[in-house]
Amino acid sequence: MSDGTVLILVGSLRAASINRRLAELALETAPAGVTLEWFDRLGELPHYNEDIDTESVAEPVVALRAAAARAGATLVITPEYNGSIPGVLKNAIDWLSRPYGNGALKGKPLAVVGASLGQYGGVWAHDETRKSFGIAGPRVVDDLELSIPTKSLDGKHPREHAEVVSRLRDIIGKLVAEID
Repeated sequence: MSDGTVLILVGSLRAASINRRLAELALETAPAGVTLEWFDRLGELPHYNEDIDTESVAEPVVALRAAAARAGATLVITPEYNGSIPGVLKNAIDWLSRPYGNGALKGKPLAVVGASLGQYGGVWAHDETRKSFGIAGPRVVDDLELSIPTKSLDGKHPREHAEVVSRLRDIIGKLVAEID
């Protein structure tokens, strides 16, 4: 496995979100030699608008793009909202896709995981997130998947489920191995 930094983006802003707990678990269980950087400011990003994407762009956008530039890979952890991508995550994708054709994640490996209500654990949102990021520039690693139905956690933190811990750690290791 290559050493590397992995940017974590979470598509839920809710403090008690299972997806935020998955991000916590990722930070706790990352393989040796892996640095995880959770950019926890997606709620501060203005709605993407090319008119404001100038040299004086808002500071949260500058910080997001800088975090993406530092990272060798990205782990996106997201729920499913109404069968699709949460707006806050889609907005981040739009900011990270610019400048067009040369965004900060261009060519870098990216994986999408998460948890959601329903029996499929957010599969639709995860697929849509992979599609949107794939168009935006990162190299989506399609076979790194983890979609958890929240009811399967029985109200417990994901760290209390050995299979979730093992699978998430494995995904992070495989994602880092994809870094060029």
